[in-house]
Amino acid sequence: MSFDRSLKIAPSILSADFANFGKEIEAIEAEGCDWVHVDVMDGHFVPNLTFGPPLCKAIRKHIRTVMDVHLMIAPVDPYIEAFAEAGADIITAHLEAGLHTHRTLQAIRATGKKAGLALNPGTPVEAAASLLDLCDLVCVMTVNPGFGGQKFIHTQVEQVRKLRAMIGDRPVHIEIDGGVDPTTAPLVVEAGADVLVAGSAVFKGGSVDQPNVYGANMTAIRFAVAGLKSAAE
Repeated sequence: MSFDRSLKIAPSILSADFANFGKEIEAIEAEGCDWVHVDVMDGHFVPNLTFGPPLCKAIRKHIRTVMDVHLMIAPVDPYIEAFAEAGADIITAHLEAGLHTHRTLQAIRATGKKAGLALNPGTPVEAAASLLDLCDLVCVMTVNPGFGGQKFIHTQVEQVRKLRAMIGDRPVHIEIDGGVDPTTAPLVVEAGADVLVAGSAVFKGGSVDQPNVYGANMTAIRFAVAGLKSAAE
């Protein structure tokens, strides 16, 4: 994975048809998504239970872009190797999930994978300052993690702006997860984000039989951001 700050849309398969993951992934990729986002939840760190390494391994063969695995689990470290072996390209762990985040990020990179650090809405971005040199991505949660379809927390926009200034010229992506749609996407991109996780905003109204809806939904997000940039020029 080469680094660039161009806008990337990473649909969350948490909003896909669980009985049809392979075709759903093929559909969103054919319609132009950049990454595929996999939300892993343990029913402990967050109040929901979703996927594990076997699911990631099963869908890996359908993914031609980037498998972006977001671990909303605690503890994290015992499972890093399993998700790496399952085919994750990026493994993101939460700062709040353990006491030794520095070690966790080192462990992710030791597998040869890109390391991501996620921050809950209640965690100030300054808490990540000493960890940025071990990060390939910082995920700013714009909802409280655990469920899809939640309302965007607008106070996080300023946190994104602060984080972008902290990152400077480091090759670190800023990912936004939660409540992303054509209304909120321009806010976070203007503040410095370059990866947008979108679940219901991408999958709503479509299906593997009507994949063009997925494409139209992603185009609406891209168009909203492009309009923002045009207005700023």
